[in-house]
Amino acid sequence: MTGSPFDVAAEFDRQVGTLLDKDYPGLRGMSAVQFTDLVMPLREAAVARAAGLTPPTEARVPFLLVVTRELAPVEPRLALTTLAGKRKPGFLDRNFPADDLPRFDPIKELEVPAGPAYLLFDVDRGEEFRNLTPAAAMEGMTAQGRLPLTIDEGLAFITLHPAALASNRCFSLVGSRCGDRRVPALWISQGAPKLGWCWYGNPHTWLGSATAHPVRVGLE
Repeated sequence: MTGSPFDVAAEFDRQVGTLLDKDYPGLRGMSAVQFTDLVMPLREAAVARAAGLTPPTEARVPFLLVVTRELAPVEPRLALTTLAGKRKPGFLDRNFPADDLPRFDPIKELEVPAGPAYLLFDVDRGEEFRNLTPAAAMEGMTAQGRLPLTIDEGLAFITLHPAALASNRCFSLVGSRCGDRRVPALWISQGAPKLGWCWYGNPHTWLGSATAHPVRVGLE
C-alpha cells in the first residue's frame, strides 16, 4: 500500500461487508439490507474524519465501525471473532460470568454515543503500555490526549482486524468498568481470542492497553 492513497470509503465498505459475512444482522433478527441501511449514514463521517490518517497496520487502524450491545449482547459477538488465519471462535473466561458483562459500562470520560453503532478513530492496541498497570496506562494515554477502548470497541477491533490480537500483543479495555478493580482485557488462549479481566493495579508483560482518539461519532 506504500505510495497509494488510503481509500476510506472502500475500508468502510469492507468493514460493513465483514459484519454481514459474520451475520451480525442475524444477531438482532435484521436483514442484511436493514443492517446496511442502519450503519450507512456513518460512511460519510468516516470519509470526512479518517481521510488524513494512515492505512491500517496490525497495531493501529484509522477507524472502526463499532456495534454496541444495543444491537447484540457481548457473548454472541465474541463467538464470531477468531485469530488471524484461524477458525476457533472467541470465548469468555470462566472467571468472567456472562451475567456480569452488563455491569461493565463505558467510563464517563468517553462520551460514547447512544445507539447500536458508531465510529471510533485512530485506534491503537497500546503496545507501549505493556508491563504497565492499567492505572498507569490510563495516565499515559490521557497525557497524550487519547482515551481507552471499551469492550464493544475491543470486539470491533479484533472482529474487523483479527491480526490486531497477537502473541504478546494483547490489550486491556480500560474504557469499560463496573465500579470495582477489574479491567476487561482481550488475550489469546487455546488458539482463540478470550475476553477476561485483570486487575487495575496489576501489570503484565504481554498485555498493553488499547487507545483511540477521544472523539466518537454516532448515528444522528
